[in-house]
Amino acid sequence: MFINALTAFNMIIMKKGVSSTFTYVIAFIVAVVVLSASIISIMQFHSLSAPTNTTQTTGSGPSKVTLPVIASNKTVQITLVVLSSASTFNINGTSFGQMVIYIPAGYSIEVTFINQESLQHNLVLVMNDTPTPNAADLASDGKLLMFVGTSSSAYTIQGLSSGQSATEVYGPLQVGTYWLACGISGHAESGMWVDLVVSNNVTTPYVVG
Repeated sequence: MFINALTAFNMIIMKKGVSSTFTYVIAFIVAVVVLSASIISIMQFHSLSAPTNTTQTTGSGPSKVTLPVIASNKTVQITLVVLSSASTFNINGTSFGQMVIYIPAGYSIEVTFINQESLQHNLVLVMNDTPTPNAADLASDGKLLMFVGTSSSAYTIQGLSSGQSATEVYGPLQVGTYWLACGISGHAESGMWVDLVVSNNVTTPYVVG
């Protein structure tokens, strides 16, 4: 591109009879312009042909998710799943109280429990009086309030089989700390529980974990 432009320019200069000094000055200017245009074109080509990086950086801390509410009766809808892709004693892929649910005082909860594992599991709402489950029977760790996928007489041995689900409603809840834990003997001790915090300071229910 540069050579062709310079040759054409020299032919014009020769025909016009312009001095050689002036010719070289003008030739230099033309060379700079042509070279600059070439560099800009190359940069634009590489910019357009380079792959776009769409990776987004996210925080490494636990996620906070707002929970749905039935406004007419102040009932918080909670879905808890025993995942087949996580540890045997998990709830939504978490264990040992890593998941915490926050509920406004005076609200009820509607809990849907789903078991994806081959091992039977159930869910019991416990007003706990110990920081963590430390007995095979959850009744030793607090007051049992609700049973999902089992009954008050069979919660230590019976639960939902793989693919089954159950829903129960309880409330309104008073200020305090609770567990939603598997009641089958030893399962909560092995890490199968989430914390439920009911507080006057919470206005919108949410879950962390």
